[in-house]
Amino acid sequence: MAQIVIKNVRKEFGDFVAVKESSFTIEDGEFFMLLGPSGCGKTTTLRMIAGLELPTSGEIYLDGEEISQRPPSQRDIAFVFQMFALYPHMNVYKNLSYPLVSQGMPRAAVREKVEDVARILGIRDILKKPVGGLSGGDRQRVALGRAIVRDPKAFMMDEPLGALDAEFREHMAEELRALHDRMGATTVYVTHDQLEAMQMGDKIVVMNNSVVEQFGTPQEIYDKPATMFVADFIGSPSMNFLAFEGTVAEGAQRIEMQGQSMTVPRQHQGASGQLIFGVRPEHVTLSDAGAYRGEVRATEYLGTTQIITLDTPNGELKARVPAGQIATVGEKIGLGFKGEAVTLFDDTSGRALRSELNEGIVTHG
Repeated sequence: MAQIVIKNVRKEFGDFVAVKESSFTIEDGEFFMLLGPSGCGKTTTLRMIAGLELPTSGEIYLDGEEISQRPPSQRDIAFVFQMFALYPHMNVYKNLSYPLVSQGMPRAAVREKVEDVARILGIRDILKKPVGGLSGGDRQRVALGRAIVRDPKAFMMDEPLGALDAEFREHMAEELRALHDRMGATTVYVTHDQLEAMQMGDKIVVMNNSVVEQFGTPQEIYDKPATMFVADFIGSPSMNFLAFEGTVAEGAQRIEMQGQSMTVPRQHQGASGQLIFGVRPEHVTLSDAGAYRGEVRATEYLGTTQIITLDTPNGELKARVPAGQIATVGEKIGLGFKGEAVTLFDDTSGRALRSELNEGIVTHG
């Protein structure tokens, strides 16, 4: 398989800029996620890697070779679409074998390759069936098989599980990740589902409004969001944002909010004015002793945990706490925060004040 390098890639459709100067590297054998809301540029980026769209500017490297202006047939990349894109008049065997037959591979070699891929995907028993009568899951396996059978340098997948129902989608996500691990293939996967990206990906690029907001491992992106958009988009519930007026000096480790001193990670940027105190719900604790207080507005029971929604002097806050902890609607209760997990943001730019501490994460725009 192969490493893929994206360097300052830009795509314009007339006056509309779909992708703005994106740069990141997909390592050989990685399961790489392009994540973001609809219209953010993730599918356009995938199509430029595959050659279905040509970049307006910038460079794309596959296995060390610059390919940005090459047609798809010269890139040795397989594409799996959301809607399967199978030949309905052919059975499963013919759908799988078609890429090999079109390349002139001998019949015996084609049969051996198709049977091997069918065994890997667990579809040997349906090889003679027409694809039109298959379930959504089986059709997706056939679509994956038609890509795998070619032994390409990389796989491009554009929301391949999007047409499946929720329960089967989760099952297929596990199967797809397991298949990737067995093959060691370089895979680029587009999704708008942050849970799917966190579950399956080795690395994630988060995109918004045509810009790469952050690039890193799922843990890096969750623990150290580079922007407020990333902090809000990743996580369920998302990160809490409490607005306050203050000054944070470079190197500071405490802030003042509503007269209370709060612990924060050491800052490598200074800022003043309107700032945002960001904290994940699981890093909030409820305690009678807390000096910073909020009023309980609602509780949501989730089995082993519950989500407590509170009104605070700086805005709404959600806390994920053990299910057995008592919290009554209307009660005013003290709040504590896991200081090392807090992120401070500049309200104007939306960027984290400590974003440069996040090694391996690249931000653009």
